[in-house]
Amino acid sequence: MTDSPASDATGEFVRWQALDQWLAIHSDVWRPAPFATPEPAWTHRYPEMTGYLEALDDDAVNRFESDTSALVAALARWLPDLAIRNDLLQLSALGGEPCPLPEVSAVDMPGRKREQAGAFTAALGPLKHPVLDWCCGKGHLARTLAQLAPSALEGYEWNRQLVADGNALAQRYGDPVTLYTQDVLDNALSWPARRHAVALHACGDLHRRLIKGASKHRWPRVSISPCCFHLTQNTNYQPLSRRAREHGINAALSRQDIRLAVRETVTAPARVRRQTEVSQVWRLGFDALQRAVRGVNDYLPVPPHSPALNEAGFEAFCRWAAAKKRIVLPDDADFGYWLALGEQRQGQVRRHELLRHLFRRPLEVWMVLDYALYFEEQGYRVRLGTFCQRELTPRNLLLDATLD
Repeated sequence: MTDSPASDATGEFVRWQALDQWLAIHSDVWRPAPFATPEPAWTHRYPEMTGYLEALDDDAVNRFESDTSALVAALARWLPDLAIRNDLLQLSALGGEPCPLPEVSAVDMPGRKREQAGAFTAALGPLKHPVLDWCCGKGHLARTLAQLAPSALEGYEWNRQLVADGNALAQRYGDPVTLYTQDVLDNALSWPARRHAVALHACGDLHRRLIKGASKHRWPRVSISPCCFHLTQNTNYQPLSRRAREHGINAALSRQDIRLAVRETVTAPARVRRQTEVSQVWRLGFDALQRAVRGVNDYLPVPPHSPALNEAGFEAFCRWAAAKKRIVLPDDADFGYWLALGEQRQGQVRRHELLRHLFRRPLEVWMVLDYALYFEEQGYRVRLGTFCQRELTPRNLLLDATLD
């Protein structure tokens, strides 16, 4: 992308095609999920790289998880095309001077969300049209944008309690914001005229409904930071733009495939990281156990479990999971053995996932570039870039589409 007000449509398509081809070339290393596949095919295709990854100590894994450039340099000896990854991902910084809500009025608004809304708002100025906050929650973004908006703002949110709380906050602090209870996926949705739609981290089908509906009703501006691309009613993902559908190589990606794009998160508190690690170990230990008991070497998904089960231990978890999947465990099952195997697998999964990490951002940019192409096919000018640093949120892409 460039820093110009409108990006070059031909250039965007060229970049999208380059990303599409690059992802297709490496599909055998990013599509298999190591959590479900102990020995993905690439481990046999690249045995030296596999050995290198599996021999990494925890310090090296920690370093590579936070330093993508170092990881690219380390693995490019086996995958030379990784060298062009950074060129494919160059994006302009669209943000200005952040303008978050004053802390005194940022009630019920976590500090990180307050900063994200402030950075998003700074990237959008000036505002010229009536603003509608899509999937607004309590309207935190709308209240932040009110500092720059030329008129009253609206918000759509399906959760009635959030709407009530948000309207109470707006009234309390004198913000010209009104939220409405609305399921934006409802086919009977009434689209008002000439709105500037904004959506900060609207998920999957929610942001895709906005993209299609706003362009159909010729809204003058749509500014979105999309998230959770895999949350869709469709079994497979299909590109929105005609050019991507006609020329793309990565056809019919599954929900699991595109989920990779949002696997990167800002570092969680130590307590949360430990809980996540324990859950992974238990699930991997049970996975190994169920494969042995069933005599079927396939991953068997287990539903989320109650936090209360965390206190009961690994054996209780295995018995709960077995009951859920209607598996009869042997009376002499050695749960200590399977727990140790789960710990071993968790270390292996973490190291294999390093390779997949390199394809998260490219897949995300691939999808958002498709959205940009779709808008341009509908007659919009598009800016695509970042509105904040990834340390504030990895979901920092901003797609800003404007009708002339």
